[in-house]
Amino acid sequence: DRKKKFDRDSERYYSMLDKHLNLSSKKKEAQLQEADLNGRFIQLYGASDVSGDVSADIRSAKSRRMNVLFSIRLADRADVVVDKEKQNFYESSLEYVYQIQEVQESKKFSIVEPVLAFLHCLFTSNSLTFELTQDFLPYKQQLQLSLQNTRNHFSSTREEMEDLKKRMTDAPIVCKLKGQSTIEGYLYSQEKRALGLTWVKYYCKYEKEGKSLNLIPVEQKPGSRQVSQELTLKSCIRRKTDSIDKRFCFDVETNERQSTITFQAFSETNRRLWIEAMDGKEPIYHSPITKRDEMELNEVGFRFVRKCINAVESTGMTTEGVYRTVGSNIQVQKLLNAFFDTKCPGNIDLQSSDCDIKTVTSALKFYLRNLSEPVMTYKLHRELVSAAKSENLDYRLGAIHCLVYSLPDNHREMLELIIRHLSRVCEYSKENLMSTSNMGVIFGPTLMRAQEDTVAAMMNIKFQNIVVELLIEHCDKVSRTISKSVTQNKVTMLQLTVLRCGGCICFLV
Repeated sequence: DRKKKFDRDSERYYSMLDKHLNLSSKKKEAQLQEADLNGRFIQLYGASDVSGDVSADIRSAKSRRMNVLFSIRLADRADVVVDKEKQNFYESSLEYVYQIQEVQESKKFSIVEPVLAFLHCLFTSNSLTFELTQDFLPYKQQLQLSLQNTRNHFSSTREEMEDLKKRMTDAPIVCKLKGQSTIEGYLYSQEKRALGLTWVKYYCKYEKEGKSLNLIPVEQKPGSRQVSQELTLKSCIRRKTDSIDKRFCFDVETNERQSTITFQAFSETNRRLWIEAMDGKEPIYHSPITKRDEMELNEVGFRFVRKCINAVESTGMTTEGVYRTVGSNIQVQKLLNAFFDTKCPGNIDLQSSDCDIKTVTSALKFYLRNLSEPVMTYKLHRELVSAAKSENLDYRLGAIHCLVYSLPDNHREMLELIIRHLSRVCEYSKENLMSTSNMGVIFGPTLMRAQEDTVAAMMNIKFQNIVVELLIEHCDKVSRTISKSVTQNKVTMLQLTVLRCGGCICFLV
């Protein structure tokens, strides 16, 4: 009965745990932040002072906020339920082990006693010789004494086991036996398969002395022999919560694999134990580029962007999800620190290094996002957004062209470099599945952003995406006009006169 109870509790606990591990807090945090901004906006200005569209957006955001808060409460409740189920499973496991131990100990006398009784009856009832009965008597007495001692030992041991089981139920004891690994247990590993990324369950053993990590697959495929994987640990770092949808994750680097391995533990406590055993570190939250001159569009920055572009155009043009897929945070930090090293800045070849395309594209986006002034400057941000709001396509193109031409020379050069590259990447959209609209969503907030994070700036994000999308779609037209004006050195620059009338911008030629 206890075996059946243990099987039921075990199946229920692991089934609930698998569902619980699929919960994500990444999207909830972003949605909650957006809803909070909208809530503050309506508190400041009141619902009657905003337009119909904005008011509808805010009402929608408030509704999303309620849904998010409800989801967070459900997640918190799920944590509590899983903890209770874990405790129940733990108690059931202890009870089952205790039962096995009790049965094994009782076998020492429960089998011998009936045999001894049978022999006693055999000797007394069958009129055997007196000499034979006397010969058996000392053996019988010795056996009876041993059985009595065994029973007494069983009773005392039973009390000790009951006390130990109670103490372990109240406060679980983690002990390490001689010859046992530093830490071992189940982990999920993120792996790339033919149909995309999937999570595979392994039983993992880590030995700290030799930094040896052994992965044993839990699900064995029928008809195939799956051997364990022996890896040597290089480093371990906790995964940022907002960098992945899964919870309780940490990254591991090994000598045998070029790419980083992402593991998912069963709980926050379980993850902490693994990270401590592997001497892991916390993720870096600050920018690796610390000096202000390294955040400018200087010679080193241009060299970095050109090398990233060359690396992508050499090997990554047909990579599915290029620029959308995020690389390892550890590898990105290493690449940026190596390239912007003050002793030898730019002295690294991206094409011959171990960096994969995801790392290169993530590093490029990181650099552009962390410039002290965005490529499309703060000064022109409002005008660019207003131009993107126009329904007339010709007007939008002309206005954006004039504003782009009015950028500082180094900003305009960088913008043209990036836009031409993105246009070439979009030519392979059938292979990499990256259309101009996708690129606009990714590079809109990267190339242009408001100087202050306000509700209005948040509402204008989609227009930033439209500006970048238009620049990519009409790359040749805009760039050719700019180049021609520069070479002829006669700029009849559509004599830009900006008239702000109720938030509109009119371009007079």
